[in-house]
Amino acid sequence: MKTLVLWDIDRTLLYVGDTDRLVYREVFQDVVGRPAQRLPEKGTGVTMPVAVRELLLVNDTPAHDIPRLTQQIVERLPHQLELHREELTAEGTLLPGAVDALTAVQQAPRLISSVVTGNLKASAEIKLAAFGLSELTDTEIGGFASDDSYRPALVRLAQQRAEAAHGQVFARESTVIIGDSLQDVRTGREGGARVIAVASGTTMASALADAGADHVIPDLTDPDHLLTLITGA
Repeated sequence: MKTLVLWDIDRTLLYVGDTDRLVYREVFQDVVGRPAQRLPEKGTGVTMPVAVRELLLVNDTPAHDIPRLTQQIVERLPHQLELHREELTAEGTLLPGAVDALTAVQQAPRLISSVVTGNLKASAEIKLAAFGLSELTDTEIGGFASDDSYRPALVRLAQQRAEAAHGQVFARESTVIIGDSLQDVRTGREGGARVIAVASGTTMASALADAGADHVIPDLTDPDHLLTLITGA
């Protein structure tokens, strides 16, 4: 039996500084025609469509305009992010242990490495490529905000894609999410995966544990321990 390992991206593997927020500001200005006075809270882990709706709400957008404007903004986000590719690495950073952890999972014989993320697929691939991580995880069998804005639904989508690619049914006992936020914990608990929470984001380890993470680790700097948690060995 193989185990499907689904990585969160932002604040788990890498941090892009304020580039995401800059992109939100620029696209909001272009689509709505005025500057955004407020931005969504940082590090929540919600999907991009949910974040965009919040962005419109907190900037006093009329309710009847929100569905249309949300779609227009979401469609433009990856292209705008691509324009700032150099800033991703100039202002952002790989988080400690990310490359070694990804490599250890990729090289383990019974583990399949992919992603479940609040990013749109195109945005996720831009970020992974910018930090040299594209070859360490299979984004074709992941789950993305471009698939569904309800993040727990992305687990089953990723499982179905992995099942088609690897000829095995994946369920909770054979699926692990690795992420830093309460949304990552919720995604696993409601979506059907075990959760290894990493206290590398804005959420304290105690809060991640209280939310129901199966394990909580401080960072990704001990790949052997991480593999033990994933496999239950």
